[in-house]
Amino acid sequence: MSTIKINQQLKRIEIKEFEIENQVVFNYFDNLPANQRDEKLLRAIYIGVLALMEDRISSFLSKTSNELGTELESLKMIFEMKKELFYKSTIKGTLAEDEIAEFLNQYFTDKRLKDRAYLTGNTAGNLPKNKTGDIICEVNGTPDLKIAIECKFDKSVRLGDIESKEIFTRKSDTAWSQLIEAQANRDSKVSLIVFDISLIENSILRNFENVGYISGIGFIAIIDSQKGSYSNLAIAYMLARDIALNAKEMELDKDILGMIINRIIKDINEVLSIKSLVLNNIDNNKAVLKQLEKSMLLMEFNQEYLKRFLNQGTLTKKDLLDFYTGEDIKDKYRLIGKDIESI
Repeated sequence: MSTIKINQQLKRIEIKEFEIENQVVFNYFDNLPANQRDEKLLRAIYIGVLALMEDRISSFLSKTSNELGTELESLKMIFEMKKELFYKSTIKGTLAEDEIAEFLNQYFTDKRLKDRAYLTGNTAGNLPKNKTGDIICEVNGTPDLKIAIECKFDKSVRLGDIESKEIFTRKSDTAWSQLIEAQANRDSKVSLIVFDISLIENSILRNFENVGYISGIGFIAIIDSQKGSYSNLAIAYMLARDIALNAKEMELDKDILGMIINRIIKDINEVLSIKSLVLNNIDNNKAVLKQLEKSMLLMEFNQEYLKRFLNQGTLTKKDLLDFYTGEDIKDKYRLIGKDIESI
């Protein structure tokens, strides 16, 4: 009997006695509060259907099914699904906020911090009809000590520093305005704005490479959600947290504070740049090794068939087919390629 029943009259899908045994799915739902599981299941089904409707996904799977292991194939599929939804769907903002809040809460758990990140959703704050400040982080679980986080995955959002601000032009969101609004709207001690490297305006990238600080305004963190890289967010948050915890009620010299923080960020960015160079060199060296191994295999392969031809004076049709397709050499190279990637 079919698990799924299509109810044409009510235009709905009915599923009875449904069970799934999958470690990835189990771990995800096991980590969710019980009152959120039904909603997340419906959302997962919706996102999965959207992904299956894309021909690119099925084409991708058919091309890689003979070359990739089951686990790697699943990870590739998840990555492609996320990328499709991220770029083409109107729900990318909500997905981004969910992932950022989830990352922060996991980070707090790993670092044994009592901080907690909460999504504000469509709730207005202190400013009338204003929802700026997508995530509120309570430092040490204290509601009166908050860090407001705004997520802006939008190429139209410029840096918008006050020196270039034109008062009489039409109002538009900028990094400056969103940081100031988030802090005022959510009554937070410090504010932080998160951009994604794939959806960021050039004026921001020109000024901030990984983590940035605008003196007296707030922090900027540039993440790469498609690669699951949120380390810049963690760095920016911990700097913001230090200010929230240690800033006194007295008037601070913001110029000196800005100088110290920007010096810290400069050193952090240099370390991240070195890390990036090392990783790029590793990738480049792996590519060189792969090409060398490929060339050596091709030389051995061609030499073998040349010897066979010289000994026999000809090649059988089977030999010609094997020489043309090179399936044996593909299998050998596939194993070598996996060994190189594991270095």
